[in-house]
Amino acid sequence: MAKQICRYVERDGKFYARVTYTDSLGNRRQIWRRAQSKSDAKELARKIARELDEFGSEAFEHRQTLNEYLDHWLATANHSVSEKTYNDYESLLRRYVRPALGKKLISKIKPLDLQAVINQLNARGLSARTIRYVHTVLSSALKQGVKWRLLTHNPAQYVELPKIERKEMRAFSPEEARQFLAALPQDKYGLLFELALVTGLRPEEYMALKWSDVDFQQSAVTVNRVLCRKRKGGGWYFKEPKTKKSRRTIPLPLYLTQRLSDQKRTQAEERLKAGPQWQDNSLVFTSERGTPLLLRNLERRHFKPLLRQAKLPDIRLYDLRHSCATLLLAAGENPKVVSERLGHASIVLTLDTYSHVLPSMQKAATEKLEAILSRSQSR
Repeated sequence: MAKQICRYVERDGKFYARVTYTDSLGNRRQIWRRAQSKSDAKELARKIARELDEFGSEAFEHRQTLNEYLDHWLATANHSVSEKTYNDYESLLRRYVRPALGKKLISKIKPLDLQAVINQLNARGLSARTIRYVHTVLSSALKQGVKWRLLTHNPAQYVELPKIERKEMRAFSPEEARQFLAALPQDKYGLLFELALVTGLRPEEYMALKWSDVDFQQSAVTVNRVLCRKRKGGGWYFKEPKTKKSRRTIPLPLYLTQRLSDQKRTQAEERLKAGPQWQDNSLVFTSERGTPLLLRNLERRHFKPLLRQAKLPDIRLYDLRHSCATLLLAAGENPKVVSERLGHASIVLTLDTYSHVLPSMQKAATEKLEAILSRSQSR
């Protein structure tokens, strides 16, 4: 690129950085930027010149709108992320970013533009978690724009985001858990709920269990896949667990293995009655036609009525997983063992998620230490 000419310009009491350069086609061009002072204008002009050297003129001359760029970025991302993740990206950008900034040139988007979008989403009452997810997706897209030399920097990195307020964990107490188990025979999917409480599996894990994942000899279940629902057009599919530690084997109480064996015989009878309408997916828990269960229906039609009938707190189906972890930690189980049972990526995540249980564990540890020291002093 031809040598740039950097100047500061003062007009009507306002300062500007002006850089004159020759583009790849031999055309003479100028870049103007507003500055706060004479010294700021000089420094800004030098900065623009350095960026021209590093990124080339295309980052300043790029005429794509954000909508056009996001279309290209999504088409590229479609080959490297899962279908669910791609659908999440597309939906978040379409609903929360494109309406406000889609027609703006990507090279003209400033941190203040993005901050305005974040503030608007906050004013609309969106959760901090959702807003942060929107920002993460958009920031990833713009970061790629820098790599492609279409931008000189990522404006999303300068945005202030709302803090996530941690919601209080909801879980059964030991007495509530026993009360819940006593009510399970009343429901068709009582065995599923009991397995969820005992194992701490995620809903997408126990709904994807196949009979081949149940080891009746060793009395254990292995997580080999998760069940995913398609956002568009309905349907479902299996995919690999998210992390290596999510793929795990969990021992079962012998009585629960026996109940699973009974469930297998009952399902075989249902399959015969359904005849050709049965879809054989080899799943442990299915609808009346052998298809995967729909989480929303399972929670609304079965789990919530069970809670009401048993006069238990109104918790989510996912909270059976939290109940499993909380009960084990409160009973003094090693957090490392609980972390492995839950399939957490690290024990740090377990300790952070269930920090509310730790004070009682510390108290118990203190009492144990006191007993040990008391015995040693009495000798």
